[in-house]
Amino acid sequence: MKMPSKLKKERMISFLRRHEFSISLACFLIFLVLIAIFFGSPIVTEKLQTCGDGTFYNICSVAKPYYCAEGSLIEKASVCGCLESTERIGDSCITDLQAEPKSLALKYIFDGEEKTLNFTVYRGLVSHLSELSRVISYTNGEKPIRADFIFKKINEEEQRKLLLPLTIKIQNLAPNDKVEQARIAISLVQNMQYGFSNKTEGFFGNKVNYSRYPYEVLYESKGICGEKSELLAFLLREIGYGVVLFYNQEENHESLGIKCPQEESYKGTGYCFVETTGPSIITDDSIEYVGGITLDSQPEVIFISDGESLPGGLQEYRDAETMKRIRQGRFVLFRDLKLEALKERYGLVEEYNPA
Repeated sequence: MKMPSKLKKERMISFLRRHEFSISLACFLIFLVLIAIFFGSPIVTEKLQTCGDGTFYNICSVAKPYYCAEGSLIEKASVCGCLESTERIGDSCITDLQAEPKSLALKYIFDGEEKTLNFTVYRGLVSHLSELSRVISYTNGEKPIRADFIFKKINEEEQRKLLLPLTIKIQNLAPNDKVEQARIAISLVQNMQYGFSNKTEGFFGNKVNYSRYPYEVLYESKGICGEKSELLAFLLREIGYGVVLFYNQEENHESLGIKCPQEESYKGTGYCFVETTGPSIITDDSIEYVGGITLDSQPEVIFISDGESLPGGLQEYRDAETMKRIRQGRFVLFRDLKLEALKERYGLVEEYNPA
């Protein structure tokens, strides 16, 4: 029986409607193939190139006044502008606190080699920070918590303006590798001297050790566990990592946690342990401190920022496990050779201070 032409037409329209997307996609692909054949070369989709903070080439960074130029973040205030309360001079943004500059040569270990990062700090900002009150007022029965004092220090606005350039320098050293940026930041802080300030401050009629802001730690290239951990927390947060601080009250020790795979994390927190008082391996939480102290208590976890995680399979995870076995006296093939190799790779020291 012959199908009426009207029914044929309706079925054809119905078919076309049902397969409209597939037909359009096929036509588009044929069009691309024809273009490729016509121009004699395949169509290639290239990954857009970025600087160390993720800014695309030839675009201003969200961090004023920086501009992404061929893989490096450079000052370009004439195009990107300045933060409030700063003055544009040429392509730089200047604050009133950039007085009495001092040059630093900051040591860090990169792929087993000792390197130096040159950076300028300013006495003007240090003077400003030293005059800030360390006291926080509470009302309506609020109880003081450790995190309040930490955020008071790492979130200081004037400090951020002059600490951010250090983050930029770290990102420029490894523009295409966030893991290397983290390694450099960690090593820079670990290689700063451990020590208390020679200043004191009044606290309810008592004299207590002066508590440095992160920029003061950088300026002096010296700090105790909490101070150095807070400087590192600032740097890793600005680089874009998830960060916490660990406070072991029984041992009176503060260290840093960087987001990482759960199976590698410290006490199942989701953050890898980082000792800041001296050069050590990321995830190495088996350190024995001066006086035979080890971190056996459950730490308070102080959340600083959400962000990226270290990936799985890092060399540090295996090396930290090897170091733990060596300390415990367990069998390690070629023990002495491996220990020397670890010391050289990370610049490890003999003593770590707990508080």
